[in-house]
Amino acid sequence: MSLRIRSVFMRGGTSKGLFFRDADLPEDPELRDAILLRAMGSPDPRQVDGLGSGFSSASKAAIIAPPEGPGEPVRYLFGQVSVTSPLVDYQGNCGNLSAAVGPFAIDEKMIEAVEPVTAVNILNLNTGKMIVAEVPVQDGNAMVEGDCEIAGVRGSGAPIYVCFDEPGGSVTKALLPTGSRLDGVTLDGDRHVEVSLVDAGNPTVFVRDEDVGLTGDESPAEVDADADVLTRLEAIRGWAAQACGLVTEAAEAASSSPAIPKVAMVSPLEINEDIHFKATILSMGKTHKAYALTGAIATAAAAKIEGTVVHSAARESSDPDVTFQHPSGQMTLQVEVEEEDGARPKISWVKTVRTARRLMEGFVLVPAKLLSGEFRNCGR
Repeated sequence: MSLRIRSVFMRGGTSKGLFFRDADLPEDPELRDAILLRAMGSPDPRQVDGLGSGFSSASKAAIIAPPEGPGEPVRYLFGQVSVTSPLVDYQGNCGNLSAAVGPFAIDEKMIEAVEPVTAVNILNLNTGKMIVAEVPVQDGNAMVEGDCEIAGVRGSGAPIYVCFDEPGGSVTKALLPTGSRLDGVTLDGDRHVEVSLVDAGNPTVFVRDEDVGLTGDESPAEVDADADVLTRLEAIRGWAAQACGLVTEAAEAASSSPAIPKVAMVSPLEINEDIHFKATILSMGKTHKAYALTGAIATAAAAKIEGTVVHSAARESSDPDVTFQHPSGQMTLQVEVEEEDGARPKISWVKTVRTARRLMEGFVLVPAKLLSGEFRNCGR
């Protein structure tokens, strides 16, 4: 027998995931996670017995609760469902899926639709941060068709403007978790490299491409095929996880905190004056084919903070736009930065545009034995 759990499979930005009403999932977190793992087919590199596609950007879950009263926000919990481990990570948010929360809430009649644009206030429960999504609406439902194109997604869709309010300190409660704009990490036993750890959207640690043995022109497949580079990047990510207080030892990060923090590489880009720099980011140990949006929030913030690795790679610009090249194209975000208490920066907001749409709706089926004690060992 199978459990039938009402759900919607949605794309948000360059990510895909299962969306649930919170009332349709059990309150027991262990049972809930067992259901999410089986629904995605994890742990299995191919996720052949589930809806996952074998890569992290399509192995995600969003659990949505309606407002608790008039004027209250929609509540949104994000879960990164590991592809290869029996783990659902709730330590950070997914910016791309955040863009689909507004359309989901409107289409599920959690909030009143207002034409032509409905502003959906969203409380991300992972970080405690507020998000405002401006969703175009027609005939009471979120619009899907439009002329907005984003890199990494074929075709176009209706533009959803997503504003992340005061995204600094999303996980660590500090925009600069170490208190410094530049830190040093030892690689390969005796080589010191400069890094910048910025927590905005999600904690992300930045390093120059050249400092880990890259040129910045490599494809995601070429980066993933270089075991030495991946080892260096995981060492940097492990250092950052320890600095953020997510693990007690850097070596624990791969198993205990695989999704957070992110690690990204940056390089200058001299040939195009409209693009400020180029960047590549990793997600769950693999190179992202486009760019994680929460990582992009941290990247844009770092580009505006003088003294960081990203700022040193970026072309100088006085306007709020930050545009960078990534493996699937380019991304632009608007950033408002304030200087608080003298030299301490504050990010007031970061805004960008995404598209989203429902891919399938109905029921996800998982084995009924998950309701028994057997679920505690399911997939483990």
